[in-house]
Amino acid sequence: MILVTGATGAVGREVAGQLAAGPVRILARRPERLTVRGDGVEVVEGEYGDRPALDRALRDVTSVFLVTNSPTEPDDERVAAAAAAAGVRHLVKLSMMAVEEPGADDFITRRQRENEQAVRESGVPWTFVRPRTFMSNTRSWAPGIRSAGVVRALYGDAPVACVDPRDVAAVAVAVLTGTGHEGRAYAVSGPEAITAREQTAELSRLLGRPLRFEELGVDAARTALLAKYPRPVAEAFLESAERQRAGAKAAVAPTVRELTGRPARPFRIWAADHADVFTGE
Repeated sequence: MILVTGATGAVGREVAGQLAAGPVRILARRPERLTVRGDGVEVVEGEYGDRPALDRALRDVTSVFLVTNSPTEPDDERVAAAAAAAGVRHLVKLSMMAVEEPGADDFITRRQRENEQAVRESGVPWTFVRPRTFMSNTRSWAPGIRSAGVVRALYGDAPVACVDPRDVAAVAVAVLTGTGHEGRAYAVSGPEAITAREQTAELSRLLGRPLRFEELGVDAARTALLAKYPRPVAEAFLESAERQRAGAKAAVAPTVRELTGRPARPFRIWAADHADVFTGE
């Protein structure tokens, strides 16, 4: 039995879907939001702060796929402690590639390093899946594209080897269902470094309409981020963008091919498969 958490998110949804033949169990705070169904899928309603629900979800589980996103709650510690008590044999944590970069010292990266350490200290054999920026983050451009044919973003010429969440999920599933991955950390990227300006051009070709890229200034980007996130998180995103502008996120990792036997999908494939996001159709 494999337990999947974060199954309403970009990667967790794909992991659950790829494992839906079962047996797989999903821990969900809001089960009504789940899109994964199947005879082999069992759902436990609960959240990380609810230890009885965690214990129910972990009963007879051999492996866990762990996704956390709270910048303040000790969710990794909670799940790791419960997994250790339940006798789980493998904990696969979704982390981020920046944790292995010495120059990354923003709030989010520091928290992920702390979360990884909590998992290490739990005593449960672990694997870290560390992806680069998700291609699906460009979904946030959809309103501007639909209404005005405009993409607004910070640093249009900063390259990033962004990755399709489906490929991150495929790596996680290979780790969850394979052997010999304990104690290892896998960096996961797309097959190429691409800029926001290049992504805009790709979307323009795909949609068959002209799109304009407008580069946001730092102050405008900060204002937009503060409307959505607490200040430490917003500032972390800005620091991350500065590292990207300096080229820190352009390196390509071969992990998708090595663990799945096929190449990582380029942005044009992700965009073609999700064109309806940008057309509203």
